Amino acid sequence: MTRVGIQIEPAFGFTFEEVVQIARLAEQTGYHALWASDHLYLGAQAHRPCLEAWTLLTALAPLTTTLRLGTLVTCYAYRHPSLLAKAVACVDLISQGRVDCGLGAGWNAAECRAYGIPFPPVRIRMAQLREAVQVLRLLWTHERASFQGQYYTLDEAVCMPKPRQQPLPLWIGGQGEKVLLRLVAEAADGWNMVPGSSLAQVRHKLQVLDRHCEVVGRDPHSIDKSLLVYTSLYDTEQEFAQALADQARLLGADSQGSLLRARELGLAGSAAHVTDTLGRYLACGFDYLIALFPYTRERDMLQRYAEEVWCHLP
Repeated sequence: MTRVGIQIEPAFGFTFEEVVQIARLAEQTGYHALWASDHLYLGAQAHRPCLEAWTLLTALAPLTTTLRLGTLVTCYAYRHPSLLAKAVACVDLISQGRVDCGLGAGWNAAECRAYGIPFPPVRIRMAQLREAVQVLRLLWTHERASFQGQYYTLDEAVCMPKPRQQPLPLWIGGQGEKVLLRLVAEAADGWNMVPGSSLAQVRHKLQVLDRHCEVVGRDPHSIDKSLLVYTSLYDTEQEFAQALADQARLLGADSQGSLLRARELGLAGSAAHVTDTLGRYLACGFDYLIALFPYTRERDMLQRYAEEVWCHLP
C-alpha cells in the first residue's frame, strides 16, 4: 500500500496542543509520517505564532510511537549544518529512530532578510547545500569529522550521540533540474516534489532525475520519491465556496490560490475524483504521498482520507 504522510505548516498558527492531536490521530489512522515545514514566519502570517520545527518534532517524539517525524524542508542556511547535525541526531535518538531530515536550498528571501540570514544567488545556495549535505553525513557517521569546503569546515568535530538510524534518511526537496536533481541522484535517500505540479511536470522531473542517476551510476529505484499534494474533499460547489471563504478568513485572500490550484489539478473534489487523480500521480513513479490539508480541517481530512481515499490506492 502507498505510504502516506501529512504535512503541517507551523507558521499558520497551530498551538502545540493542536499539533499533538493531529499527530496522534495520524498515528491512529495509519499515516506513515508527520512532516513540518521549517520557517520562522510566512509572509502575511508574520503576526501568527510559529512553532520552531525541530523543537516541535522533539516534543512530539515521546508522545508518538510509530509515526515518523521530519521536516519538509529545512533550509540549510537557517542553522549551521554542524548544529543541525547535532539536533537531528538527538531527535532521532529520542524518537527511537523515527526521524527523516528534509533539506532544501531555501526560497524565502524576505524571511532571510528579516532575520539577517544571508540569501545569496541560487548558484551559491546550491553549492552551500551540497556542502551542508556532506557535513551532515560526516558528523552522523564518523567518530571525528574533518572537512574543508568553500563554505563550511570541520576540524576533528564530534557529534555524539550518533543517530539511532544508520544511515539516517536524508531527503532533498525541490525541482531544479541541473543542480538540485543531480545532488539528489548523488547524495539523497529521498526526493520530494513540490506541490502544485501537473502530471506532465512531474513526469518530466522524474525523467530528469532518472537521467542524473544514469550519469552517476545509481539505481533510481534506490531513491524514495514523494509528492507533496495540497488536497481536500468536498461534494458540492457550496462546500467548496465555503472552504475558500474559510481559508480567506483564516489566512488571507492569497491563501485561496492553493485550493483553487488543487481543484484545477483534480486534487480537490469528491473522494472518487481525488482518488483517481492521485492514482495517476502515483503511476508516474512516486511511491509516497504527503498530504497538506486546508488549515483547521486537518483532523477531519485525516479521517476522511483514511476511510475514503488512501485505502483505494495501490
